Amino acid sequence: MSDPAPSSSSQAHLDLIARETGIRPASVAATAKLLAEGATIPFISRYRKEATGMLDEVQIQAIRDRMLQLAELDSRRATILKSLDERQLLSPELKSKILAALTLTTLEDLFAPYRPKRQTRASMAAERGLTPLADFLFENQNADPTEEAAKFIDAEKGVPDAESALAGARDILAERVSDDATLRGQVRKIYEEEATVSSKIMYGKETEADAAKYRDYFEWAEPFKTIPSHRMLAIRRGEKEAFLFMRIEVPLERVTRIAVETWVSGKGACSEQVRLAAEDGCKRLLMPSMETEMRLLGKKRADETAIRVFAENLRELMLASPLGRKRTVAIDPGFRTGCKTVVLDAQGRLLHHTVLHCTAGSQSQAYEAAVELSTLIKKYDIEAIAIGNGTASRETEAFVKKLKLPPSIQIVMVNESGASIYSASEAAREEFPNEDVTVRGAISIGRRLMDPLAELVKIDPKAIGVGQYQHDVDQRALKTSLDDTVESCVNAVGVELNTASKHLLAYVSGLSTSLAENIITFRTDSGGFTSRAQLREVPRLGEKAFEQAAGFLRIRDAANPLDSSAVHPERYKLVEKMAADLGCSLIDLLRDEALRKKIDLTKYADGEVGLPTLRDIIDELSKPGRDPRKAFESFDFAEGVEKPSDLAVGMKLPGVVTNVTAFGAFVDVGVHQDGLVHVSHLADHFVRDASEVVKVGQRVQVTVMEVDLPRNRIALSMKSKPEPEARRAPGPPGNDRRPRQQNERPQPAGNDWFTQAMGQAKKK
Repeated sequence: MSDPAPSSSSQAHLDLIARETGIRPASVAATAKLLAEGATIPFISRYRKEATGMLDEVQIQAIRDRMLQLAELDSRRATILKSLDERQLLSPELKSKILAALTLTTLEDLFAPYRPKRQTRASMAAERGLTPLADFLFENQNADPTEEAAKFIDAEKGVPDAESALAGARDILAERVSDDATLRGQVRKIYEEEATVSSKIMYGKETEADAAKYRDYFEWAEPFKTIPSHRMLAIRRGEKEAFLFMRIEVPLERVTRIAVETWVSGKGACSEQVRLAAEDGCKRLLMPSMETEMRLLGKKRADETAIRVFAENLRELMLASPLGRKRTVAIDPGFRTGCKTVVLDAQGRLLHHTVLHCTAGSQSQAYEAAVELSTLIKKYDIEAIAIGNGTASRETEAFVKKLKLPPSIQIVMVNESGASIYSASEAAREEFPNEDVTVRGAISIGRRLMDPLAELVKIDPKAIGVGQYQHDVDQRALKTSLDDTVESCVNAVGVELNTASKHLLAYVSGLSTSLAENIITFRTDSGGFTSRAQLREVPRLGEKAFEQAAGFLRIRDAANPLDSSAVHPERYKLVEKMAADLGCSLIDLLRDEALRKKIDLTKYADGEVGLPTLRDIIDELSKPGRDPRKAFESFDFAEGVEKPSDLAVGMKLPGVVTNVTAFGAFVDVGVHQDGLVHVSHLADHFVRDASEVVKVGQRVQVTVMEVDLPRNRIALSMKSKPEPEARRAPGPPGNDRRPRQQNERPQPAGNDWFTQAMGQAKKK
C-alpha cells in the first residue's frame, strides 16, 4: 500500500504548512520531497529520521494531507481563474485576491458574485433591464427613487409600474448582498460561534415503531459549536430516514442587522429600498446558504471525530496481544446447527474439521461431542482452544471447561467480529476453496487468537465493528484513515516473509497486491527466501520497492542474522563495521550486551546517518525481530453470568472493552450483549474523551447500573462508587450497536457423562 502524494509542491505551500503545524520548514520540505519521490509514511518515520528531524507518523500524515488539500485548492483556483478570464470578468484586483486565498471557502466566496447561476429572481430582473435602477438605489441612498423608477416602466418587458421596477431592483441588490464576500465571512463566523442545532419529529411519524429509536431527538436543541460527533450523526441519520427534521439557525435579526449596517448608508427613500433588499437577501438567500454550509461543516467535523475514533479502535484491535504459534482447536459456537470445530497446526494450517453438538440436543450427543473433542486434543497435542464470543459462546466455554483439561491448555474467548465477513470473502475462497463458510469462519477465529493482525488484514476494516456510524461518514476519508492505520500496524510489527499471506504483504511499505502475489509465487517456486537480497529477484520488484519494504520484512533463521531484524539492509555494512571494530562476529554483537555498550555511536555518525538512526540500530540489535505487541494474558468472565437475565443491578463483573466511542465504551461481560459505560461513568473524575481512559481490548471491572431486557440494553459503570444520575444527553439510536443474536439457553446436562467421556477418550 503506497501513500498518495502530490507530484510537487511550491515553497509557499511548504511555508504555509510549517506555520500551520509548527513543524520546522526544513522538516516539512524534506518530508514533502520524500513523499513526492514515492516514500511511504512508515518508511520515512522509521528510516529517514535525520532528514525529517524525527517526525512521527502522525506529523508526516498531517503534512501529506495538507499537501493534498493545497493541491486541490490550486486546481480549483485554476478552474476559477480560467472561467473568469474566458468571460472577461477577471480584473487585476480580483485576480490578486483569488491568488491570495488560502482556503476553498475564501475562494468560493470571491467567486460567488461571478459564478454562472441558474435563472434567479435577480437574473430575471437584470434581463428586464433593471440593473441601472439597482445601481441608482445603492449609490443615491438619500434620494427619492420614484422618478427614477418610472423610467424603467415597460409592459413588454414585464415591468408594468414603478413598484414592479423597484421590486426587481431590490432582487438584484438582495443577490449582491448574499454574494458579498466580506458579509458572508462575518455571517459564517456568527453561525460557527452562535448557531443552534435543533431537531423535531417529522409530522405524522410519532407513532411509527421505527421512530422510537430517535425519541431522544424529537425535541432537541444544543449549540452547533459544541454538539458531539455522535449526536450530529444520529440526527442526520434520523433526518435521512425521514423521522427527524433538523435546522441549524441563528436569529434573523442577528444577521440582518450586520447586513443593514454594511449596505445602508443614507436616510432617504432609496436607503429604505436598500434596507428591504438587504433583509430579503439575508432571509431568502444568505441564511439558507449559510445553513447549508453549516450542515456540511457539521458533517465534516462529525466525520473527522468518528473516523479518528474508528482508527484508534482499529489500531488497538490489530495490535492486540497474539498468543503466538500454538496448536489450536477453534470453535465457532452454535445451538441448533452445532459448534463448527477446526484443528489448526502452529502455523495456522487446517488439519481437521468437524461439528460438535455440545450446547444443544440430547445427552448422548453431548457425550459424543466430549469424546470427540477430547480425542482431538490428545491426537493433535493441542495447546490452546479458541472459542468465538457470539451465540452460545458461554455455554460452549462451560462445556469445554468441564472436560478438566490440563492447565497448560489455554481456553480463550475470541472476538469474532468480522469472521463471517471473511468466511464469505474472495480471500477465504482462495485459501479454502473446498471448505464451506462455517469451516472458514472457525479457522478465522483460531487464527485470530494466534495473530490478530495477520488475520484482521484480510477483512474490510469497516466490517470489524469497532467504530460508530462508519456507514454514514465520508467513505473516501474513512478508507484513507483505516488504510493508514492498518499499514502503520503491519509495519510497526514487521512481517515474516516466508509465511505471510498476500493480504498481509500488501500492507508492507512499498508493496502492492500484485507485488505481494509475485512474492508468494517466487516463495513457492524457490522453496522460500533465505535472505532479503533475494527480494531483488522477484519479478517487477524494483530498487525503490526493495528500499521501502526490506526493513519491514523478516526472515526467521536466515544466514545473516540481520535479516530477521528491523535493521535496514542499507545499514548492514555499518553494523558489520561495528562488529569488525570490536573484533567480534555479528552473532556475538547480537548476543552480548557488554559488547554493544562498548560502541561509541558518535564515531559512526556522518552526514547521512545520525544518532537517531544509530540508536535505533543498537536497540534493534538488543532484541532483533522482537514483536512489539504486549504479551498475551488470559481472561475469564464471571462464572454463572451467561445471559442478560443473569445480571442484577449492583453486580460487579470483569469485562473486555469491545468498542470506544465519543459517548462512552462498550464492554463485553460475557452475556452475548455488550453493555455501555457512558462517558460520565468511565471514571470518578470528569472525562472529556473516552479514549483517554479506555482502549479496545482493555480488561476492566464494571458495575451493573441498569438492565433493560425489552430494549436489550445494559448500562454499566467504571466508577468506584457509581450512583444513579439524572437524564444524560442521548447517545446514538439503539446504542448504534447491533445486538448479538439471542437464543434460549438449553438446560445443562449432568456432570456424569463428562467423566464417562474423558474415560472413553483415554481408551482411544
